[in-house]
Amino acid sequence: MEDITVSELKERLDKGEKFHFLDVREEWEFEEDNLGANNIPLGELPHRIGELEKFKDEEIIVHCRSGARSGNAKKFLESKGFSQVRNVPGGILAYRAL
Repeated sequence: MEDITVSELKERLDKGEKFHFLDVREEWEFEEDNLGANNIPLGELPHRIGELEKFKDEEIIVHCRSGARSGNAKKFLESKGFSQVRNVPGGILAYRAL
């Protein structure tokens, strides 16, 4: 699936749209600033993938600080059969710069 821009993400959050939103930053980063996503740090993702199983065929939007870790998370989830994973290039840095 193609990535989602920070502008599109902001628009969907502002509208209150329902989608599975995953933040793969470390817990301390998440506590400092978050957009209301579910926090599973990238390093814990392989051990906690069961928490996401019910969303396997639904859209999952993944973000991090700049888009690199979430890009890796997208590749990992796709390798496990998740079919609708979208990364947020630029991450929370780009989102906050809007």
